[in-house]
Amino acid sequence: MKKVMLVTGASRGIGAQIALLAGREGYKVAVNYLNSEEAAREVVKQIHAEGGEAIAIQADTTNPQDVRDLFQKVDDQLGTLDVLVNNAGILKTFLVEDINAHNVAEMFNANVLSVFYCTREAVLRMSTDKGGRGGSIINMTSVAARLGTMPGGVAYAATKGAIDAFNLALSKEVGGQGIRVNAIRPGLISTEMHNATGGIAEMQERARAIVPMGRAGTAREVAEAAIWLASDSASYVHGSVIDVAGGR
Repeated sequence: MKKVMLVTGASRGIGAQIALLAGREGYKVAVNYLNSEEAAREVVKQIHAEGGEAIAIQADTTNPQDVRDLFQKVDDQLGTLDVLVNNAGILKTFLVEDINAHNVAEMFNANVLSVFYCTREAVLRMSTDKGGRGGSIINMTSVAARLGTMPGGVAYAATKGAIDAFNLALSKEVGGQGIRVNAIRPGLISTEMHNATGGIAEMQERARAIVPMGRAGTAREVAEAAIWLASDSASYVHGSVIDVAGGR
């Protein structure tokens, strides 16, 4: 029987690569998106072209009702959820002196509260205490949580530090309920989101200076780690954070 994976924020970048690889590995994949319908449907199209099963579902993961509806659609169209990848999030830069009620709330809503809302729905379905069959939750954090970032990245780093703490605490809360909880901490990764804050050439130049491997990583390299964490090969990996950061 095929397992079911939901990847939030999966229309582009790391999320899209996780969805594509999951399809190749035999998962039925729910590709969540907020605004990029065309890109999400292209991911689904590629999965179908390779013989896989996938659907695209629009939902704002910062909205609790949207999240409930998202998970209900996964139930109805794909079946019982086995893997949740909390990948949705935003990257915006602003100095501490420029923080206001809107920009800091936007960051925490997108990068932290969305994870709480999605995880709640996943646990309600996966928990063996609630009649579920267990599952795996993978949270996307960042090396910014332990290294900080360039000026302007304080809010982003703080949101990812929150996810690091959330990942550890959640693993202790639900580990006895058949749910494995882990996180991936990407470093400098060449994606559309990261390139938006600086061109590709600038990113590669930064990588040569700050990354021991001397290059930026790829979304596919992060996706490989996610698929492994979701698999039975990682059956005793719980409460862990895997750095995919080139040694940084």
